[in-house]
Amino acid sequence: MIFKFKAVSQKTNAEADEEVSEMKKQTLDLGNGSHVIYIPRFLSFDQSWKFFDFLNTHISWTRPTIRVFGRSCVQPRDTCYVASPGLPELIYSGYKPRVYSWDDYPLLKDILDAVHRALPGSRFNSLLLNRYKGGNDTVGWHADDEKLYGPTPEIASVSFGCDREFLLKKRPEKSPKGKGSDDQPARKRLKQSSHTDQYSFNLKHGSLLVMGGYTQRDWLHSVPKRAKIEATRINLTFRLVL
Repeated sequence: MIFKFKAVSQKTNAEADEEVSEMKKQTLDLGNGSHVIYIPRFLSFDQSWKFFDFLNTHISWTRPTIRVFGRSCVQPRDTCYVASPGLPELIYSGYKPRVYSWDDYPLLKDILDAVHRALPGSRFNSLLLNRYKGGNDTVGWHADDEKLYGPTPEIASVSFGCDREFLLKKRPEKSPKGKGSDDQPARKRLKQSSHTDQYSFNLKHGSLLVMGGYTQRDWLHSVPKRAKIEATRINLTFRLVL
């Protein structure tokens, strides 16, 4: 089953500016301590376009070479990394991004403050930005489960620009010890996930999606290719480095 949140009706700017009330939060319990929160109108429509224009033209975007399954390839999206001083280095797929400070882009601190207000008790000190310049830009199935985020990382994702589909699926579970009918060791075989363990979210311009609990341990997520999309999407993922 593909899960989709109900569409949100159009609002005036005055109504949109009332943002982040509990009534606008939509929560999905994934079970076993995992959950997702979605706020479709986290930031007002007009303010979100102002942020988009700034991010698109002023961020020091790069499209790095990464290693996937032992092979080098160009990452299919632009990226930039911002973090507080003194944190452990971020390395993913063999790539170590340059670290920019919050003072390099003060506007990002304004967005961070808005995220903290929307999520009382949350604390983020790093930010990975991604820019998808059309439907061929993508991110494959993965989890943000690097050790520097701890066992139960909270990932807050703010989207600007073109709507893109965000997929979430449960990780395959290892089979019990022993051998199956095919005489292959169980540790080398994985159970197929049920189709009911996949969800789809259409992430809107100015929206906030939060993955919490054990979501990074038990679930994978991706932004798939969509050939008919030509517009740009910018995504900010706030994280806490321990």
